[in-house]
Amino acid sequence: MGAILGLLFGIGVMCVWSSGPRRAPRRRKRGPTRAERLADMLAQAGIESVTPRQLVVCSIGLAIVILVVVSAVSRALPIAVAFGGFAGLAPTSLVRYRQRKRRTELRELWPEAVDNLASAVRAGLSLPEALTQLGVRGPQELRRPFERFGEDYRATGRFSESLDRLKASLADPTGDRIVESLRLARDVGGTDLGRLLRTLSTFLREDARTRAELETRQGWAVNGARIAVAAPWLLLAALSVNPSAVRAYNSTGGALVLAFGGAVCAVAYRAMVRIGRLPIEDRVLR
Repeated sequence: MGAILGLLFGIGVMCVWSSGPRRAPRRRKRGPTRAERLADMLAQAGIESVTPRQLVVCSIGLAIVILVVVSAVSRALPIAVAFGGFAGLAPTSLVRYRQRKRRTELRELWPEAVDNLASAVRAGLSLPEALTQLGVRGPQELRRPFERFGEDYRATGRFSESLDRLKASLADPTGDRIVESLRLARDVGGTDLGRLLRTLSTFLREDARTRAELETRQGWAVNGARIAVAAPWLLLAALSVNPSAVRAYNSTGGALVLAFGGAVCAVAYRAMVRIGRLPIEDRVLR
């Protein structure tokens, strides 16, 4: 009898324990993959005809070509490897430069686009019509994505899917906010969309003004750091045509000196960029 009672008590405790609340398993936040980051970078740079794979292949091919050319000219493999590495980073650096430049341009244009959108909504246009007219009357740099939205919506009639393609084409945090605001207004209705867009336009203008002042103040420091990093390697390029100087680097000690110098320059430049970098809004509404 005691064994039976003990067994029943154990079963009861097990049932109570198994029916209790459970802590939800933690889901690891999966950030964008490298391919997605490269695709966003190309889209934000306004380069539509190049895929991330093509960019990687171009970087590798350019690095190999420069390595072979410098090796044939200088007869020093360590110097050729150094400049081949710089050449491999050049395409990505060029895309990032265009990305920063276009981001600055769009930062000045988004308030105008939001004002046009708010005026269209206030005039009684439907949301698809308001977005489509930005392809005709909006800022020149933003017209093409909204033209494609109008073409896609007229072809399919599916507003939500057309918004998804517009958001992917813009690849911009501000564009994500506008698209999701319009999607929410379309799904649940409401009369505050015009006020929301006007408030967003005011916020974007203030943010653009503040960022422009900060970027102007720190521009001299960033440019000075870039010159300081590039100067030793420009001197090395000039010395690479001198056989006596090349002979000094064409050894184990010379290779170690180049490797150490490259590591120091890379660490110092990345530290300078990270310290002086202004916060960039992430695409949380991807």
